[in-house]
Amino acid sequence: MNFRTKISIPKSKFPIDYHSKIVSFGSCFAENMAKKLDYFKFQNTCNPFGILFHPLAIEKIISKAIHLEFFTEKDIFFHNERWYCFDVHSDLSRSSATELIANLNEMLELTHQKITEATHFIITYGTSWVYSNLDTNAIVANCHKVPQKQFSKEILSVETIEKSIQNTIALIQK
Repeated sequence: MNFRTKISIPKSKFPIDYHSKIVSFGSCFAENMAKKLDYFKFQNTCNPFGILFHPLAIEKIISKAIHLEFFTEKDIFFHNERWYCFDVHSDLSRSSATELIANLNEMLELTHQKITEATHFIITYGTSWVYSNLDTNAIVANCHKVPQKQFSKEILSVETIEKSIQNTIALIQK
């Protein structure tokens, strides 16, 4: 008896080697893959703005990095004695608004450089569920433990996900 299905995978026209410059964005799976790439000493940049799960969050942060759309005071908020940005992971929060904006913009410039130099991209998506801030109607990447009553939850349509992935690919190719 054969308990597995053999699938032949053709050799890539663009293999990853030690000269490759890899940029990864996305879910925890991107982080796990990056750890393996780091272990084997590949040139790798992973989730500079922290783990992002849904396509629209990844598209937005890649767009900001490519176009160097810097963060400003309007992009941050104060909650539980820390400053946060709804577009990035909680790990990037700071006790000072000035420090948060400076760190985010420094990371934006570094990410812009890494994207420009990249030979390979790895993007992993974790969900199609998104949360919209009721005050701004903006879809957020992270709710930062802000009370749930300040958000609405929805699932992205297949068409929206497909369009976001196409937009992300077009941004990267640009």
